[in-house]
Amino acid sequence: MKRNILLCLMLAATLSLAAQGTVIDEVIWIVGDEAILLSEVEEERLRAQYEGTPIPGDPYCVIPEQLAIQKLYLHQAELDSIQVNESTVSHQVDMRMNYYLSQIGSKEKMEEYFRKTSSDIREEMMTQVRNQMIVQQMQSKLVESVNPTPGEIRRYYNTLPEDSLPMIPAQVEVQILSFEPPVPVEETERIKSRLREYTERVNSGSADFSMLARLYSEDTESAKRGGELGFVGKGQLVPEFAEVAFNLTDPKRVSRIVQTEYGYHIIQLIERKGERINCRHILLKPRTSYTDKEEAIRRLDTIADICRSGKATFESAVSNFSQDKNTVMNAGLMTNENNGSSKFEYQDLPPEVGRQIYSMNVGEISAPFVMMDKTKNKEVVAIVKLKSKLPSHRANLTDDYQVIRGMLEQRLGAEALEKWILKKQKETYIHIDPNWRGCDFQYPGWLHE
Repeated sequence: MKRNILLCLMLAATLSLAAQGTVIDEVIWIVGDEAILLSEVEEERLRAQYEGTPIPGDPYCVIPEQLAIQKLYLHQAELDSIQVNESTVSHQVDMRMNYYLSQIGSKEKMEEYFRKTSSDIREEMMTQVRNQMIVQQMQSKLVESVNPTPGEIRRYYNTLPEDSLPMIPAQVEVQILSFEPPVPVEETERIKSRLREYTERVNSGSADFSMLARLYSEDTESAKRGGELGFVGKGQLVPEFAEVAFNLTDPKRVSRIVQTEYGYHIIQLIERKGERINCRHILLKPRTSYTDKEEAIRRLDTIADICRSGKATFESAVSNFSQDKNTVMNAGLMTNENNGSSKFEYQDLPPEVGRQIYSMNVGEISAPFVMMDKTKNKEVVAIVKLKSKLPSHRANLTDDYQVIRGMLEQRLGAEALEKWILKKQKETYIHIDPNWRGCDFQYPGWLHE
């Protein structure tokens, strides 16, 4: 009854505007208690056009169905109390706004194109990005039970025609030994002196912490937000940082100087919510001199020569000398963040590593080189050993088990989501305006009135 009344009111409002000759929008779908407006479809069409996102078919059929599916997910996410990090949402919106500005040319042209102020565009984009992230989390939850067994993966592989298997580009496995050149005591004292100066300025009221973070912090991402990290749990922070941050109680005061693997920090509490806090920080990183780098390179050159001569193995050298905590316990073997395996396509390696190993033979150890450790955003010196090289080939179960597993997981996940949508359609009130029904929908269950 409630939904029928809602439908009548919405349609009556549209007809009333039409009678006055002032129709500026219309309700074209209703999903549950949510309406889909013509203006929403137009905005999504324009957004896809500027983001270069292809629409697979008639946009006036595809986009309303996509919005309807989104509303099914959002409704379930609300029931399941799924939330997203607002700081992450804001960061994504900043990136999109900057992209629009770069494509359109100016804020004024962007406002003219969308016929809205930039603040309205941003607010709508916040809602859009937030909804997209919630939908992604809801989908992940719905497919979290998809976990094929080795037997299922083998059977799936045996059903695939050979020409349907993907071509796998050449892949390599790489071991790395790296460490940071030592930082002179004078450089450390210079950094600490600057941080003490910032602390005094904030505590005395002569400067704002967020302004100083924007100007001076070397954590470039948080600096854009005045040093703000967003709400995080203790386990999301490195231990040294977390110990100090979670002991802060006065938002007006600044912490003592904290040393972590990233450099030196000062911290200011913003807000605490249960076991999570939101805080700001300023990060400064000590610089190593040219002489320090040269000394580190000479040291690594000696280590590489010892390994090449057979007096020590590369693995033992990693254990004794490497400061790369991500690989030291795994004999230096690098892990591909894209798929969790030890195999890399050349373009997925850090560029400095890729340049070294491209022309190397299996078992060969490189000369020392300087590279950027992206986890710390610091320069380190390193040597690498090419452990294995697999030429380009058609995917097979022996060499590419994780690839085949991923293909099956993707298929099973898509089937699970399709099944859920078809079930949700039957449980949800859906009305489509007669003028919008002549579509070949991806899911056939929308017209069940």
